[in-house]
Amino acid sequence: MKKALVTGGGGFVGSYIVKQLLARNIETLVLGRNVYPDLDALGAICCKGDICDASFLRKSFQGVDTVFHVAALAGIWGPWNDYYTINVLGSKNVINACKANSVPRLVYTSTPSVVFSGDDIVNGDERLPYAEKPLCHYAKSKIMAEKMVLESNGEESSLHTCALRPHLVWGPGDPHLIPRLLERGRKKQLKKVGDCHNRVDISYVENVAEAHLLAADNLETIGTASGQAYFISQGTPVNLWQWIDELFSMMNVPKIQSIVPFRLAYGAGAVLEKAHQLFAKHKEPKMTRFLAEQLAKSHCFSIQKAQQDLDYHPRISTEEGMKRLLRSSIS
Repeated sequence: MKKALVTGGGGFVGSYIVKQLLARNIETLVLGRNVYPDLDALGAICCKGDICDASFLRKSFQGVDTVFHVAALAGIWGPWNDYYTINVLGSKNVINACKANSVPRLVYTSTPSVVFSGDDIVNGDERLPYAEKPLCHYAKSKIMAEKMVLESNGEESSLHTCALRPHLVWGPGDPHLIPRLLERGRKKQLKKVGDCHNRVDISYVENVAEAHLLAADNLETIGTASGQAYFISQGTPVNLWQWIDELFSMMNVPKIQSIVPFRLAYGAGAVLEKAHQLFAKHKEPKMTRFLAEQLAKSHCFSIQKAQQDLDYHPRISTEEGMKRLLRSSIS
């Protein structure tokens, strides 16, 4: 790699990818809706624009040899058109811009949500099929986008693509998962769902960023990652509720006392979804069917394929990651 571009490079995962690229002395462009002074100070080149602007992308991708497509609309609630426009059409624009500029490598940030079918997943691997009936627009749009990216591998061009599926990314600077848990915990709005035995994968953000660079290295050299998807995590699942209890204890947040049966939470989610569709479309329900499944079901995956093809091995342990998270919260 000599010149890389990161869509969503000012975001959580994207900014860590940018920093690791710069640490390798790779010329790095950050494409996002804002200018990011902290990344600019490190030597990144900020390109302010939107992935929905196809002409802007074609101009920005000139001379680039590797694109990391991280930008996406996340979340579990919102209008389908927003998810489709950003996650699907935006990804299509990225692919087309790569082809127009003969960019040889595209690494796409996907999600394990593309295979969530409502059942427990334990030690699942990349042979799992895409979910046929995803319960949120985010998952549906990411399925469509991932398929499109992987199908573009070598399709009438020299573009090589792969997709990474990091699960529950967290770490210093996390604007989503950890703050949301802590906020609900402090307000005593979070309840345990199910039997509390569910095990899930988590992913420390620096490990996730490194996996992206390893994927790009593979595409540039041996190419075994071409057209492939990979689950990325710490490699050892955690009991979800024990991990949250540990997090809350570390952050001096009151322990969760209430437990709700899964069927009750799932049913409440269905009712709230319908009510919000009718009376409060722009306000996210406190419970949805997708969220109930996330909180009650096991979803952990083998990273053997990533280990074999990408030589991915999480350098930063969960224990060390938690220490770094605590230090960042009190600094």
